[in-house]
Order: sequence, then C-alpha cells, then structure tokens
Amino acid sequence: MPILEEISAALQVGNGKKVKELVQNALDSGMDVNDVLIQGLIAGMDVIGGKFRNNEVYVPEVLIAARAMHMGMDILKPLLSASGVEPVGKVVMGTTKGDLHDIGKNLVGMMMEGAGLEIIDLGVDVAADKFVAATQEHKPDILAISALLTTTMPGMKNVIEGLAEAGIRDQVKVIVGGAPVTQKFAREIGADGYADDAASAAEMAKNFCLAAQ
Repeated sequence: MPILEEISAALQVGNGKKVKELVQNALDSGMDVNDVLIQGLIAGMDVIGGKFRNNEVYVPEVLIAARAMHMGMDILKPLLSASGVEPVGKVVMGTTKGDLHDIGKNLVGMMMEGAGLEIIDLGVDVAADKFVAATQEHKPDILAISALLTTTMPGMKNVIEGLAEAGIRDQVKVIVGGAPVTQKFAREIGADGYADDAASAAEMAKNFCLAAQ
C-alpha cells in the first residue's frame, strides 16, 4: 500500500503513533508536505466524515481519528508555514453567550481542521461583541456559532445583528448549528448556512471558502 494511503488508513482507525511515524517516513523520503497533508491526513478525515454522516461511525471514533490527525499535524505544521502552504480558509468559532456546552463545537472544529481550515476557537459563553471583535481582528472567511440550549439560540441573532452594526456582515459567512437549531431558524436570523452534524459543517465551510477564492 502506498504510504499516503497507509497514513489515511492509520488515521481512520485512530492509530496516532502509526500516523506520526508514517508522516515522518513520507517526509524523509522527500515527499511534498502538501501531498502528505491533502492525500494523507485530510483524505483520511474525509472518509471518517462520510462515515459519520452515514452513521457508520460515531463521535468516539471521530474524536480518536481527529487525535491521530493532530499527531500528524504536529510534524507538518512548522513545515507548512515554512513552505508558505496556506490553509483553505479561516474559521472563527464559539458557543453563544450563556451556553457552556463545547463537545459539539470541538467536534466541528476538529472536522473543519481535518478539512484543511485554520480554526480560531473563542470557547464557550461568548458574547456577541466578542464574536464581532474577533471577526474584525482575524478577518475569517467563516464565523461558526454553536448553541445547545433554546434559551441561548437568540444569541446567534445578536451576533449577526452586531456584525451588521459594525458594517462587516457582508465580509464573513455565518454558519450556525447545535441540537435545537434548525434550518428554519437559521434562515429567520439571516445566517448563511446551517449544518446538523460536524461533517456537514466542515464540508459547508470548506465549500464557502473555495467558492470565495
């Protein structure tokens, strides 16, 4: 099996130690860092994402695969920045004000990172003005907002209104998600996208970024 396929396969079963070893071997053999990233690590996460969408694997398997991906990324990151390889796009993400849930958000972040996106995670209980300030500072392609409580969902609307007041609403795509959030609600508050699982969120974010290039 070619080494890039081996990296992908090891990542899919969550064998981080093997991923790290194979990534190093690939680089030592003179393989391009970008090829190792895209055809090895990202290809593996793409497979996991598809299986997750089809209910063939579940959250624990995704987390284990993402951990393996990070072990490979630890080797690649310094080389990627040195070689000037740019991420597909940049995402600022966080959970709305009053909401302390982060498992879903973290999973989305891992899947987005696995899709080649740069992630800036603001954490949980993030006020609307903090989302706006982070958008102004980091100039992301995507703003991803999570809520797990019906009582914190209105915070998403506050963020979008804050972006409009700051005159930057048209400069960023807003994706919303979380257990109580629906497509209808996303449309009503003026979000650009809604995703009901982590793999779909990552795919949507990547497509938005590619369409903007």
